[in-house]
Amino acid sequence: MIKRGNVEMSKKVKIIVAEDNRNLCQILQDYISKDDSFELAGVAYNGLEAWDLIQKHDPDLVIMDLVMPNLDGLEVLERINARTSVRKPKVILLTAFGHETLTHQAMVMGVDYFILKPFDLEILGKRIRTLTQDLEVTNPPMLQTCSSVASVGRGVNINVEVTTMMHQLGIPAHVKGYQYIRDAILMVIEDVSLLGAVTKELYPAIAKKYNTAPSRVERGIRHAIELAWERGHMETLKRIFGYSMNIERQKPTNSEFIALLADKLRVMSKVG
Repeated sequence: MIKRGNVEMSKKVKIIVAEDNRNLCQILQDYISKDDSFELAGVAYNGLEAWDLIQKHDPDLVIMDLVMPNLDGLEVLERINARTSVRKPKVILLTAFGHETLTHQAMVMGVDYFILKPFDLEILGKRIRTLTQDLEVTNPPMLQTCSSVASVGRGVNINVEVTTMMHQLGIPAHVKGYQYIRDAILMVIEDVSLLGAVTKELYPAIAKKYNTAPSRVERGIRHAIELAWERGHMETLKRIFGYSMNIERQKPTNSEFIALLADKLRVMSKVG
């Protein structure tokens, strides 16, 4: 805390952004710069630049893409861990589906949190505040399962919230994909590891419940998402998905859709 006169003011969280996608990097810059509780210490477009900025500015937190030129996120994380004489910053890794092996390696190396692309900036902001709420105290890694997060919810009914969000997105309740998506979100909230095994575990589990084939579950979910994009309320879609993707040209994959909604509900269960 910084004290000015009789008023105590919270220390700004010093942040470095490392992301080779310049459009996404600009979005992150704009978001961080507009928040009075954050201080943007530097921006890097590859791993080497990120490492130089980390050494120069000693940030409180680093938002870093897992896959970058020159040095990837794992190599930067390895160098951060090797420095024993200075304080280690919190690290949020941005990752995409298909990088499960790298994600597992990063988890072993002690990354503080993963955020799956595409993501909601509101969720990112809450993650930053959670990780840096007391910069002088070492916080445990934010890699707990969804069930442990849901257990500390303050009166939030996840089942109701899932249904509400589905209606807001404009997914018709009568299509099969509606129930498949609803169940998939609830299952991911209970077991986040299912995101790394969507086709091998998540779809088969839903298929077994409804006595159908995993391929039909996949098609049903894809059809429901397509309906949301064709008939849904554009402002609602932009609010949920528009920060990290151009929703007018691109709709999320099944996995991205489930992951983003599950993460939003996970946050609600924690702070609601």
